[in-house]
Amino acid sequence: SERLQLRNMGSAVAYDGESALKLVKEDEPEVMIIDLKLPGISGLEVLKKVKQIRPEIEVIILTGQGSPADEEQCRRLGAFGYLQKPVDIGELSELIKQAHMMIHYRR
Repeated sequence: SERLQLRNMGSAVAYDGESALKLVKEDEPEVMIIDLKLPGISGLEVLKKVKQIRPEIEVIILTGQGSPADEEQCRRLGAFGYLQKPVDIGELSELIKQAHMMIHYRR
């Protein structure tokens, strides 16, 4: 979050799946970055729920323990991107910009 703010990208942080879903309802983000391994509701379940309630939100999955099968499942569920940790902040920033461009293109 801090590294994104240094690049003039606003961010809010949720430390578990329930908080992430609450954030979707309260803050209406355009792009979310979700870790697959979250306390409580898993990142995969958060992705499913976000796409059910707000399909226009672009979701980027970030994981240190994912597999090719996990990536395939996330993409099938509508993830915009899937990155392995440790992630290069430049690569993540670029993917976020692409997600924002996609959102604005659809409008």
